[in-house]
Amino acid sequence: MNDQQWTRALQKQLAGKDERVPRYRQLQEALASVIAGGKSRIDLLPGERALARMTGLSRVTVRRALADLASQGLVHPKPGAGTYVGERIVRSLSRLTGFTEDLRERGLNPRVVFLERSGGEATPEEAMALLVAPGSRVIRLRRLRYGGDRALALERTVVPQSILSDPNLVEDSLYAALEARGSRPVRALQRIRAVAIDEEAAGLMGVEPRTPGLELERRAFLADGRAVEFTRSIYRGDAYDFVAELEARAA
Repeated sequence: MNDQQWTRALQKQLAGKDERVPRYRQLQEALASVIAGGKSRIDLLPGERALARMTGLSRVTVRRALADLASQGLVHPKPGAGTYVGERIVRSLSRLTGFTEDLRERGLNPRVVFLERSGGEATPEEAMALLVAPGSRVIRLRRLRYGGDRALALERTVVPQSILSDPNLVEDSLYAALEARGSRPVRALQRIRAVAIDEEAAGLMGVEPRTPGLELERRAFLADGRAVEFTRSIYRGDAYDFVAELEARAA
């Protein structure tokens, strides 16, 4: 969209707004409506100064509206480059990579907050997923995964203690810790389903409860067939696309 199209679209959205609603909220709603209703994909918003000129609002008001949109995950500001819509991450289902690798490949800054690092006996579900005897020792990691300042996923991972002896050996990347010990997985089974993010996960990720999300369940294996990882992850639905390349079977 060019400046004239943005001006017409925003003025149309702002016309007739309830004057009792704060101006920044009016602009926030107008921008969200234009983004959602765009006939073509909108990747970049006009600059702060341009939006102020188009709407007749102050730059302080514009800045507040953009900050609120960013807190909802609808836009993603990049200092010196502008405000981008969404900032969705496309992750391939045909490659066995970890979260840290994926984000680094895209020039984003991955970081992790550990919510749990512990050891114990495998539950029946964990023992079945990891193909180990009930009561076998495992380590557990519960991590909040970030891309820059935005929380993107909540992960719970279980690894046999025979593979990784101490949960504190994992700093940022589980796969880096496994690779350093010659135990990086070579294949995995992965299941994806749509979920409504529950209240606890939503609070940790900074979204509203029941926001659409994606649940990934991964079981990864070594070359000799041993299971090395059982992970359940909740990803923000507004941040991730998962793609797979498909080939037709020869007749």
